[in-house]
Amino acid sequence: MQNAANSTVNSPAVPLDFDGKAALVTGGSRGIGRAVVLRLAAGGADVAFTYQSNERAAEDVVAEVKALGRRVLAVRADAADAAAADGVVEAAVAEFGRLDILVNNAGAGVLGPIGELSLEDIDRVLAVNIRGVYLTTRAAIAHLGEGGRIIMIGSCMTERVPFPGGTLYTTSKTALTGLTKALARELGPSGVTANIVHPGPVDTEMNPADGPYAEAQAALTAVGRYGRPAEVAEMVAHLVAPSAGYVTGASVSVDGGHAA
Repeated sequence: MQNAANSTVNSPAVPLDFDGKAALVTGGSRGIGRAVVLRLAAGGADVAFTYQSNERAAEDVVAEVKALGRRVLAVRADAADAAAADGVVEAAVAEFGRLDILVNNAGAGVLGPIGELSLEDIDRVLAVNIRGVYLTTRAAIAHLGEGGRIIMIGSCMTERVPFPGGTLYTTSKTALTGLTKALARELGPSGVTANIVHPGPVDTEMNPADGPYAEAQAALTAVGRYGRPAEVAEMVAHLVAPSAGYVTGASVSVDGGHAA
């Protein structure tokens, strides 16, 4: 099966909405994050992205972005490391001289009965999905000016939890909705928007469309299939485009009708 992240985001039909813009995408070496990096680069942005450990995957993304004629920076960083957030943002700004777009995509997920989750599981998921997002966003705000864009990648499970075992993951992703709305209020006067995108089941390395749980997950959607990373990336691109300046504090589902 061809990974759905290998999309045609470099098609000549993609408009250059982001010429002169600089973006930072956390967790950008695979899956949805990779698709977002490539879509923004195809639209004309220079893009920095973080990755945790897969250097080969990061190098592949770097090569793809360079092939699109854009500047790119890969930064190895653990989203659970509170000390890393400032350095990641500063590295992007140092490389490009500016920062216009932040996409908080890096995430961790541990499923299981609430009574069986370890303290280590709880700390890791909350550190990556909440604290890391909060700190990276706080660092980025100092560089985002008029027209700045912040995107959170949430989850369809904040709208509908169709099976048990999702307490920790759902808690962490639901927190991002509150953060997004609060940021929209706080940053609105400066012309910076904040929105959250909730993907449904998406064909990625972590949750492949031919995996053991895929049939049940696809059946929960209205369209009866997994999404493609490029479909989520397209929504992100829409929300960070200059034309989306009146959209802020919004929760947007890209879930195939999972929450319908």
